[in-house]
Order: sequence, then structure tokens, then C-alpha cells
Amino acid sequence: MALGDNTLQAARGNSQRGRNPYYVQTVLNLATALSDKGSALAANDVVPVIAVPKGTMILNAGIEVDTASDGSTFTVDLGTGADVDCFVDGFDATSAAAVVAQNAAAYQPLMALANDNIDMKIITLSGGAVTTGKFRIWAVMMDCTDAGKDGTAQEVDRDTLA
Repeated sequence: MALGDNTLQAARGNSQRGRNPYYVQTVLNLATALSDKGSALAANDVVPVIAVPKGTMILNAGIEVDTASDGSTFTVDLGTGADVDCFVDGFDATSAAAVVAQNAAAYQPLMALANDNIDMKIITLSGGAVTTGKFRIWAVMMDCTDAGKDGTAQEVDRDTLA
């Protein structure tokens, strides 16, 4: 089940000097996700965390435990609608603070072909309800949409403006 947008961080990062890779992070509070859902978190719940506009390449993404969750068996994946575990696969969400998970060595950057999100999907959850826990979720992305510059001068019709 996909949860609400209270956990979703907007993408941003173009500069005046052109397109550059940019860093986005958010802290996912499981209490907020629990409130969005309105019932206990469960296996197969999908929590949207970072918005990814069409034409954006995700160069890397990962999870860092800020506050360990209170579940006894609790694993998560981090990915997109195109590949639910492309960044992190089977991360133990009960890990101690400061434990980091990121993509595997064979990972290739992912291009968003449509507006999408980086989502955290709950894979296993047992041993009682999860009510606490915070994760810092981050991504390095780059806008790869058409810059709109073909190098030719643009014409304007100044005579009809008067």
C-alpha cells in the first residue's frame, strides 16, 4: 500500500551556471508514516520519500539510520516505481544509529522516464508494531532534460508589438 505525501521531499538543484549533480536528503520519521497510513505499518507498504521529476538521472541513493526502529524483524528496500530495490535491498531497519546502506557494486544510475519517487518499501515486519524510528534517506541526482538551446538566434516580432 502506498502511503501519503507527508513523507515526500521535493527534488531541487539546478544552478545559474548550468546543470550539475545535486544532493537531496530527507529524514523519514516512521511515526509520520504511521500517521499517514492510519493503521499499523505492514509488509509491502510503500513510503514515498523523494520526488524525482521526469528526465532526472539518479546517480546514487541510500539510507542511514538516525534512530533505530522498535521492530524486532524489520527489513526495507529503497528504489523507484521502475525497480523497487535498485538502491538498497533487504536493509535491516533495526540497525543501530549511523549504519548506512547504499546500492550494490553492480548498480547503474537510473533515468526517470516519467515523474516518479524514490520509495522505501517494507519487506518484512514482525515481532510487534513499529511506531518509532528515523532514517536519513539521500540521493544524488542530475536533471538530464533537454536544455532547449540549439545554438541559433531566436527571432522576435518587434514590429507588431507597437
